[in-house]
Amino acid sequence: MTDKIVRDDAALQEIGEVGASRRDALRLFGAGSVAGALLASAGFSPALAQELNAASKPLKAAFSNAGLQATWCAQGKQAAEAWGKLMNVEITWFDGELAATKQRAAIDNMASQPWDFVAIQSFGIGTLTDPVNRMIEAGIPVVAMDTLIAPPGTIDITTFIAPDNVMMGAVATEALMKSIGGKGNVVMTQGALGHSGAQGRAKGFQQVVANYPDVKVLNEEPADWDVTKVARIWDSVLTQNPEIAGAFFHNDDMALAAFNVIKSKQREGIKLAGVDAMPPAVNAVIDGVMVTTVRNPSCRIHGWSVAAGVAAVAAGGKAQAGIPVSILADGPVVTAETAEGQLWLQKQFLM
Repeated sequence: MTDKIVRDDAALQEIGEVGASRRDALRLFGAGSVAGALLASAGFSPALAQELNAASKPLKAAFSNAGLQATWCAQGKQAAEAWGKLMNVEITWFDGELAATKQRAAIDNMASQPWDFVAIQSFGIGTLTDPVNRMIEAGIPVVAMDTLIAPPGTIDITTFIAPDNVMMGAVATEALMKSIGGKGNVVMTQGALGHSGAQGRAKGFQQVVANYPDVKVLNEEPADWDVTKVARIWDSVLTQNPEIAGAFFHNDDMALAAFNVIKSKQREGIKLAGVDAMPPAVNAVIDGVMVTTVRNPSCRIHGWSVAAGVAAVAAGGKAQAGIPVSILADGPVVTAETAEGQLWLQKQFLM
């Protein structure tokens, strides 16, 4: 015990000699420990973070996700930037703006510049193939986040980091079915139809609903992750259908937007389930506004993308890095009992 205290005090004193306070030094130790834990959890060597932070010149990375209007995407940006600071990576963001054409313009711009690596969540499959191929041909490692950039095997990306979207759709829908007693009219409000994540969530929903013959699906319109579109869809759905038992949403932003319309029309009592487990939805589960949400771990997906890009660069390219072609990044179903822990993990950019 005495030896350990002496070693720690010596290290703190050394840091103090370069102008850091004891508290600052502890922060530095904490940041290093977190960096190691983050990397280890993603399967990367914790020593890599120390090597990168020792380098005088930061890596330059470009990131894009579907649109920062979506809270999941906004949180992902924060997580990527936090991981970037730990790993000495400067990140430039190209917002997809929840539109395939706008994201394509942003990625065309991205492809015109040099980067050490890039990470992209595409708004739709196949919409970004040409500029992504240009970057790959230029030797830039490309990480796909959450949804496919192009059909599997058609572009030479470094890795694809994503959750099991079919599973997420299925578990959320199963919880919804139980909450409505396995019968009644239900609605599924989808994300963007060209988004592989939305496709998986729809498949999970359909697989579960097929087991409930007394459930009727009234509407499956896509809202493209856009809460304004959700409001229009749900105003119409509620007007046309006097009886709705429950609804499944491809993300929580849409679920909570629909709840506002439901409440305004005094149709409370409709059970809601979603995906992403963003803090507002986790609190909605605690408050009983939503039945459940399942965590699509934005922090893992965006953070691990930083780590994968760094690993590819550090190894001298994709082939040398030995990174698997796909990495599963799953999160749990959130209940009132597990909600507080999930909120804490998100604040640390760990889930």
